[in-house]
Amino acid sequence: MVAMHTSTENPSRALILSGNGRYADPWHPFGATSACLAALLRDAGWSVEVREDVDAALGGLDSVDLLVVNTGDPARNNDGVTDVADPAAIAVATASLDAALERGIGVVAIHTAVSSLRDYPRWVEVVGGEWRPGTSWHPPIAQSEVEIVDPGHPITDGVTGISLYDEMYTDLVRADDVHVLAAHTLEGVVHPVVWTREDAARAVVCALGHEARAYESPELRGMLQRAAEWAVRRR
Repeated sequence: MVAMHTSTENPSRALILSGNGRYADPWHPFGATSACLAALLRDAGWSVEVREDVDAALGGLDSVDLLVVNTGDPARNNDGVTDVADPAAIAVATASLDAALERGIGVVAIHTAVSSLRDYPRWVEVVGGEWRPGTSWHPPIAQSEVEIVDPGHPITDGVTGISLYDEMYTDLVRADDVHVLAAHTLEGVVHPVVWTREDAARAVVCALGHEARAYESPELRGMLQRAAEWAVRRR
């Protein structure tokens, strides 16, 4: 599916899934970062909806052009959380997500999304990688520099680097067919943090965006706006 161009009369629709319940954790302010994502997409002309009922939202993707996932790992959430997986809701959501992917919905996976949606078998395949417990990790959050690996890609066009206060995910596990756009270097080793994967659906992984301060970076905001356009085949 080729999405329509965004316009004020008929804007394309973006759905942001924001971590809550079993998709929340003690470390990530999903409400604040989802608000940042919604703002940058609205600035680019999108119609944006933010939903915290993640599994229910996944069950209704028929009119959604772009799916943005900003949710945590349901296996590592807040102690005492009472929101558990409903097998019937998961079955409906799985069918809905699979159908949306087959028609070519755009996907943008933010930060902890690489460790999320574990009840959905196609998720890791679609985004082309994951945070793997026991392998993946990150140094302390700090002012960081991200290098552009492919400056010629439509998503990174015009960006020479990204300077931001953020967590640098390290040793993420990736499929062989992902296309790496940006990375950070730690002790001489390059660790990709932004990549694409394209099948029936186009997916962009941006492992940046731990907290709202990261979105103070104009380079990150611009890159995510272009990532949304690329995911729905407008770039």
